[in-house]
Amino acid sequence: MPAVMDLKIQNLTNKDSQQKVSGLQSIPVLEIKDLSISLRGANRQEDHTLVKKLNFTIRPGEMLGLAGESGSGKSLTASAILGLLPKSLHVSEGQIEFRGKNLTRLSEKEMRCIRGKEIAYLFQNYQGSFTPFIKIGKQLIESLRSHEKIRKADARKKVLFWLERVQVPAERIFSSYPHQLSGGQLQRVSLAAALMFNPSLIIADEPTTALDVLTSKKILDLLADLQKEVGCAILLISHDLKHLLKRANSMAVMYGGQIIEKGLTENIETNPLHPYTKLLLRARSVLTQTVPGKLAVIPGEPGLVAKQGCSFTLRCTKSSEKCSMVPEMQLAEDSHCTACHNLETEEGN
Repeated sequence: MPAVMDLKIQNLTNKDSQQKVSGLQSIPVLEIKDLSISLRGANRQEDHTLVKKLNFTIRPGEMLGLAGESGSGKSLTASAILGLLPKSLHVSEGQIEFRGKNLTRLSEKEMRCIRGKEIAYLFQNYQGSFTPFIKIGKQLIESLRSHEKIRKADARKKVLFWLERVQVPAERIFSSYPHQLSGGQLQRVSLAAALMFNPSLIIADEPTTALDVLTSKKILDLLADLQKEVGCAILLISHDLKHLLKRANSMAVMYGGQIIEKGLTENIETNPLHPYTKLLLRARSVLTQTVPGKLAVIPGEPGLVAKQGCSFTLRCTKSSEKCSMVPEMQLAEDSHCTACHNLETEEGN
């Protein structure tokens, strides 16, 4: 066993892990309250709302899966949490509370102290996360020392420790340039960079984009295993339901900038309530069944969103006049909620 494994790395002490995983009963790591994100207009009246009144909570040790098609607002939500919205967009309503602190009220300087350290992130463009002409080891050491008071030699040991934890040849990767690594290796390095700060929350936004199926599975399995070990919370964002159904404790399904269903993953998989969620799961079932069947499709053009009322109404086979009004989130059972005017009808089907 390498010497670096003998270090008393704070990130992996049983005490830290137990404190975080004590877990799902304790105060939330992240609370999103009535969050709306808008495209800036000439004045507030001309703002165009892209994400509308989101509400969800993530507790220590929990993995929440945020599902939805491309353009549904998942990545915008992640950017808002991190304070990385482009200047043309802004949080127009609501709160983002991280460990009881409202992030929407913090300055950029204050956010820099949280971003990357207390809230780590894995983005789709993992290649763009690294400077191409600087070796991996040097980049990780500089990142670590920018947030922690640590000697260079100790920083090197800590970086090597975490490279080993993500199952790459640590010494070789440490001395390599980004272009010398595969996509899977780069994403593992990104995971090491996130975990070495012992964050309370990791936001993983489509972390396996452009990776092959086998590599994607290995990366996500590694993420789930390490989460259990260190006890952090994870917001896993994906358009691929199979990733979320297998790994997430709970899920929220988005369409057209709205959360249309949320609850425990098991409940959503076995008893979906919203017509959109049902169609998503039905399409997945057809692709995985052994006996050929009719392909399940969602009516209408992908990304077609109603300007008012339920965002899915233009594509919904259950749509009625009342769907022109924005549906309230209704509790069905055991924290399983849906925003659908036809909940009673849906439950009867």
